[in-house]
Amino acid sequence: MKFRQGLAVTLSLLLGLTLSRDLERVEKARFCTWYLAMNLNPADGHIMDYLECWDQDRFIGTYKEALSKDYLNRVVWSHPISYIALVRHQAGEIDAVKVFRFIQGHKSLLYRFENDQRKVVTEGGPLQESISAMAQNLEDDPVFSVDGDLAFNWVYANNGVRIVLTGGHLSAADSNDENTHGLGNHISFGEHTGAREISNIHDCPHPSCT
Repeated sequence: MKFRQGLAVTLSLLLGLTLSRDLERVEKARFCTWYLAMNLNPADGHIMDYLECWDQDRFIGTYKEALSKDYLNRVVWSHPISYIALVRHQAGEIDAVKVFRFIQGHKSLLYRFENDQRKVVTEGGPLQESISAMAQNLEDDPVFSVDGDLAFNWVYANNGVRIVLTGGHLSAADSNDENTHGLGNHISFGEHTGAREISNIHDCPHPSCT
């Protein structure tokens, strides 16, 4: 997978997407053009939690620091797409990738985060998955330690997660168990109240965890 020139730096997790229809259910993506939509770095001092930018038409960060700090490209975010890649990168190297096909193609990420409440949005699991033998700390990774498809806007009670995988725990709509973990998290109840960019998997529902 190649990123467009001018977007190369590094860090924790980014979203890439393709406008091409040449992706097939095989073990590799062929002839695809990928665009950087978002980068998440939970250590840069800015928090992309549930309430920050996912459903807003605005730019976050800079082109220069697109792969080292939180970043959202409003042009790519509002462009209709059919595929999405979640890419983990550390110290300048990609160490894990999952590619998914949306059930409903040709809608933008902005539209999906505005409208798809508690909805499974991809089908068939990862179209492509690659994890480096050198990848570390995978056991509780909210994307690469679980199977399944992507679900968006998983709101439960006063809590919410923007991106989760269906192979993990999906809290009931009226549950305050603080036990759904993914990308873009906001917890408004109990011991773990607060905003979190990336919430690692720990199957420990409130109030059993203190």
